[in-house]
Amino acid sequence: MAGELCFLLLSLFCGITISEVQPLYEPPSQTLDFGYVPARVYDTSTYFEPGPIEILFRLVHSFLYLVQPNYFPQDLIKKLAQQNFGSTPADYQKPENIVLALQAVYYEIGFLVSATLGLLFVLLLPLVGLCFCMCRCCDNCGGEMHQRQKKNADCQRNCFATILFVASFVISIGVLIAYAANQHLTNQVKGAKSLVTSNFKDLRIFLNDTPGQIDYLVSQYNTTKRRALSDLNNVGPLLGNRVQEQLGKEVRPALDAALTMAGAIRETKEALENVSVSVEVLQEGTEGLQGNLTEVKGHLMDTLTDPACATAQAASICHAISNSLGQLDIHANFSRLPGVGPQLAKVNEVLKIDLSSLVQKGYAAFNNTPDLVLNQTRNILSDIKNVLEAIGSNITAFTKTLPVQKILADFALYLTQSEAYVEDYFPLVEQYDFYRWLCCLLVCCMVILILVFYYLGLLCGTCGYDKNATPTTRGCISNTGGNFLMAGVGFSFLFAWALMLIVVVAFVAGGNVEKLVCEPFEDKTLFKILDTPYLLNWHWKHYLSGIILKNPNINLTFEKVYSDCKENKGIYTSLRLEHLFDIYEFLNVSMYTEEISLKIKQININLSNIVLLDEEGKENLLNFSFSGINEINFAAYLSEINKSVTKVDLLSFANDLEASADQLPKGALENALKGHANRIRMIHNQQVIPLEQAMSALNQNIRLLQRTSSELSGKVRNVISAVEHAQFLISNNASSVIVEETKRYMDTIIGYFKQYAAWVKESITMEVATCKPIANVIDTAVEVFLCSYVTDSLNLFWFGLGGCTVFLIPAIICAVRLAKYYRRMDTEDVYDE
Repeated sequence: MAGELCFLLLSLFCGITISEVQPLYEPPSQTLDFGYVPARVYDTSTYFEPGPIEILFRLVHSFLYLVQPNYFPQDLIKKLAQQNFGSTPADYQKPENIVLALQAVYYEIGFLVSATLGLLFVLLLPLVGLCFCMCRCCDNCGGEMHQRQKKNADCQRNCFATILFVASFVISIGVLIAYAANQHLTNQVKGAKSLVTSNFKDLRIFLNDTPGQIDYLVSQYNTTKRRALSDLNNVGPLLGNRVQEQLGKEVRPALDAALTMAGAIRETKEALENVSVSVEVLQEGTEGLQGNLTEVKGHLMDTLTDPACATAQAASICHAISNSLGQLDIHANFSRLPGVGPQLAKVNEVLKIDLSSLVQKGYAAFNNTPDLVLNQTRNILSDIKNVLEAIGSNITAFTKTLPVQKILADFALYLTQSEAYVEDYFPLVEQYDFYRWLCCLLVCCMVILILVFYYLGLLCGTCGYDKNATPTTRGCISNTGGNFLMAGVGFSFLFAWALMLIVVVAFVAGGNVEKLVCEPFEDKTLFKILDTPYLLNWHWKHYLSGIILKNPNINLTFEKVYSDCKENKGIYTSLRLEHLFDIYEFLNVSMYTEEISLKIKQININLSNIVLLDEEGKENLLNFSFSGINEINFAAYLSEINKSVTKVDLLSFANDLEASADQLPKGALENALKGHANRIRMIHNQQVIPLEQAMSALNQNIRLLQRTSSELSGKVRNVISAVEHAQFLISNNASSVIVEETKRYMDTIIGYFKQYAAWVKESITMEVATCKPIANVIDTAVEVFLCSYVTDSLNLFWFGLGGCTVFLIPAIICAVRLAKYYRRMDTEDVYDE
C-alpha cells in the first residue's frame, strides 16, 4: 500500500506528457536559461569494502564454483515457477515435471553430493565412535595396555606426532577463519544501523525535495513568458526589422542606385564647370605662350645676324640654331574646341530639384517599417499577452488542485512508522545477533577444546618421552600426554558429528543463496526471472506494471526500473507514470501555442503608404539623361589633350642652346645666346607648366564626363525600373514577405515554449524525483545485508568449520596411535638374554 502511495504521489507531481519538440526554422534569438532544478546529494553509498577478509570470501567463492560450476538456471527456474506442483499427487508423476525435477537435481548435484557426504559423516561418525569405545572396552582396538616392541617404533611415533600436529594446525586455522567470519558478521550488524538510517534519510530527501522540484518546473514558465512578452513588446524591432531586411534586398539597392545617380548629377555639374574653366584657361594661356615664343624666336634671329656668327668656328653653330627656331611654337590648339555651356545649363536645370532629398525621404519611409508594424499590431499583441497570462494562471491553478499535501503526509507517516519500527526492533536484532555470536563462539570453543587436548597431549608426550624408559616405566608427564590425546579423541567423537551437521545446513543454505540470489543479482539475471511474463501472476503479463500502473500489458520491467534508478534517473520516466496519471490535458502547452499561433497569423501589416521615389524624382532622372552630355565631342578634346603644349620641350631646347653657346668664343654672342636660353626656361616655368596642369585637370573631367555619358539613358532607365520594381514589391507583394517573416517570428515565440517543454521533459527524465534511493534500498537489502554481510559471513563460517571437522578424522586416527607411545602400559614384551 505504501509503495502504491509513493508511486501515486510521484505520478501526480511528475505526470506531464510532452510532445516531441519540432526543429525550429532557425534558432531562437536567445536560448532560455532555466537554471538548475534544486536537488540535494544523496548520502547513502552501497559500495561495501570488507577489508582483508575479502581474500577469504573470494576463496569461498572459488570453492563454491568448484562445487557448482553450472550457469544460473534461468530457464529452469522459470519453468519450475510456472508449473503447478502439489495440486494433486498425480502432478509429480507427469513426465514434464519429472524432467524438471531431474534438471533441478542435475543443477544441484554438487551441493547434493557434498551434503550427502556430510550427512554420512554425521551418521557414521557417532556409530564408529560407539563401536570404537566398545571395542576398546574389550581390550581391543588399542584398548589393551600392552605395547609390542618394534624396531621402527621411534619412526612411527614421530610420524604420527607430525601428522597430528599438522592436522591440529590446519584445524586451528579453520577455527580462526570461523571465528573471523562470526566476528565479521557481528561487526557489520553493529554498523548496519547507520546504513539503514542513511537510506531513510535519502528517502526523506527524495520525498521532501520532489514538491519543490515540481514547483520549480512550474515557476520557470515565467522565464518563458517573460522572454515571449519581451519579444512581443519589441515586435517592431524584431518583426519589423525582419520584414525590412527581406524587402531591403530589393529596396536598398534601388534606393542606393538612385542616390548614386543623384551624386553623379552633382559630379557631372562640377565636371562640366571644370571643363568650361579649363578650356578658357588653356585658350588664354596658349595665346600668351604663342606671343612670348614668337618674341623669343625674333630676338634669337636678330642675335644670329651678329658678325661673330660669320667666323668659321661659329658659322655651323649659328646655322644649326637658326634651323631649330621653327620648333619654338605651340602644339595643342584649344581655340577650336566646342564649349559645354548648353550641357551645363541643362544640368543646372536638373539640379534645381534636390534628388538626394527625395531619395532620403524614400529611405526614411522604408526605415519606418518597424514603427508601422508596431502600430498595426497593438490589438493582436494585447490578445497574445492575455493568452500568456491565462496559461500561467491555469498552470498555477491546476497545481493547487493536486492533493499534494495529503499524499505527502500519508507517505511521510508511513516512512516515520518504518523508522520507528527499525528503531524499536534494531536492538532486538542486535540482541539476537549476540545470541548467534555466542552460539557460534560455543561451536568454535568445541573445536578449541579438542585442539587444547591435542596440543597438550603433543606437548606433554613429546617433552616427557624418555627413550630409555620401557612402556611400563614411562613417566607421569608422558602418560598425561597420552591421556590428553585420548581425551581429545573422545571429545572429537562427541562433537564432530554436530559440527558437521552445522556445516551441512550452513553449506546448503549459504551456498544456494550465493548461487541463486547473490550472483544473479549482481549480473541482473535475477531481474530477468522476475520480468518473465505471467510468472508472478498467471493473469498478468508484466507483474510490476500490474501492481503500479494497474495495467499488466505495459512493458515495465524490474531490470529497467532498477537500472534507471541506479543511474539516478527520474522516477517518472523509470516507472512510466504517464500511464498512471496523465495530466497532459491540464498542462497541454501545445494547445496554448496553437492559440498563440492563430493570434500571430492574424497579424496584417500594410506597407502600401511607403513611397520610395515620387514622380518628380523619376522625371528629374529622365531630364538628366536628356542633358546632352553624350553629345560632347570627347574625341576632339582628347585629341588636343593628348598633345604636348609646345612642339619641343622648352627645357631641352634651352639646355641645347646653352650648350651651343658654350662652344662659341667668349664674347657678346655667347652671352646673348645664354640670355635667350634663360628666357626660354622662364617661359616654361611660368607658362608651360600651368598649361600642363590645366590640361591634366581637363583630361580628368573629360574622361569623367565620358564615363558618365556612356549609356546614360540605359543607366537611368535601370535605376527607375529598379525603384519601380521595389515600389511594386512593397505595394503589392509585401504581403507574402510579411506572411513569411510573421511565420518566422511566430516560430521564434513558439520556440520559447518548445524550449520550455523540452527542458521540462529532460528535467523530469533526469533531475526531478531521481530514484537513486530506491535502488540504494534494494542494494542495501540484497547486495549489502543479505549477500555481503550474512551470506559471505555464513559461507566463510561453514568453510572454516568444515575444514576443522574434516581434519578431525586424521587427527583422531593419529591421536589414538600416538597415545600408545606416550601412555604407561601395564605389561610389556620381555626377551631372555
